[in-house]
Formats: sequence, structure tokens, C-alpha cells
Amino acid sequence: MINDEYFLAALRLAAGNDPIPSHVSAAARDAYGLRVPRAVTAKVAECAAIRGMRDDDGSHLVRFVAAGLTFDLEVTVGDGLIDVAGQVFPYPGEGALVDVRTPTLTLTRRIAPTGQFIAIGLPPGWLSVVCHRPGHAPVQTRWVRIRP
Repeated sequence: MINDEYFLAALRLAAGNDPIPSHVSAAARDAYGLRVPRAVTAKVAECAAIRGMRDDDGSHLVRFVAAGLTFDLEVTVGDGLIDVAGQVFPYPGEGALVDVRTPTLTLTRRIAPTGQFIAIGLPPGWLSVVCHRPGHAPVQTRWVRIRP
């Protein structure tokens, strides 16, 4: 019986390639773990009224659009943490939830009948929001980096 590791090492030698560093493989596995199967990815919408707007209190407004849904997110950084106040419209329906995600933490919130939700106390860094609607594929925002 052939040892799998020995066989892979022999293939690498035959191909003349060095092995992938372990930290690269670990980062790839971590990134793969952040995916949402079957999700549709919303893109930043070009909306002059909201795009790149920064309020005096340090909040940042951004809009994402895909699959008939619009996400308006107001991200505020204070005391080194991130707060997200958002609205999904049109209202995605009874039983819809949003996941406000960072690479290390996911906060699941019910969506109010007005489409609004809030998540506070997130660590700074990468952020994505996923809307789960019964009977539909999830819709996720792309990952955005939020710095304090």
C-alpha cells in the first residue's frame, strides 16, 4: 500500500515544485470556511446620495444590490469596535435573518418588518452581511475592511 504523503512528495519532486508553505494552506482553508454555499454576492451600488458618504460622527454609509435586494449599511467605529445599523429592502419576508460576519464572529439578527437590523460591538477588520430568506438563495455583501 502506498503512503499518501509519500506519493504526494514524489509527485512534487517529479514536477519540480516546492511544497506549498503550511501557512498558505492554512489561510486558504480559513478563507474557504468563510464562504456561504449557493449565495449570490451583492455589489456596491453606484448611488451618489450614499456612496462613500462619511458623516461628522465617523459613520460610513454604503449600499449593496443583488437578487432584488438592497442593503443599506451604516457602519460606525467607536472605542475600537464596529457597530452596524442596516436595512434590507424590500422586506425579505417573515422568517428572514441576517448574519453580520467577521472572520472570527457571526451575529445573527432577525429583520424587523421595516427591514432594519443592528449589530454592535464587532471587532475592526473585515465585515460581510448575509441575508437568509426562506425559499431563496442567500444574498451576501462582499467583504469590506473597516478600520478604526
